[in-house]
Amino acid sequence: MEKEFNVVVERDECGYYIGSVPELPGCHTQAKSLDGLVRRMKEAIELYLEVEKEKEKVPTKPLKFFGIQKIAVSL
Repeated sequence: MEKEFNVVVERDECGYYIGSVPELPGCHTQAKSLDGLVRRMKEAIELYLEVEKEKEKVPTKPLKFFGIQKIAVSL
């Protein structure tokens, strides 16, 4: 069985790509390339699900991706 997860991808000031899965709290990783990020993200998701399965807390209905919104605030 296959499940799809949404991954939020950002890029830091050093050029690293950072990926996180909103529906899996704490599931994130980073890599120097997008290809590397995809590989590492897949591993991170698989490990997360393996650990959560042992706890029997695997999300049964992942959230549907809606969008990303930038919000500016005055400093």
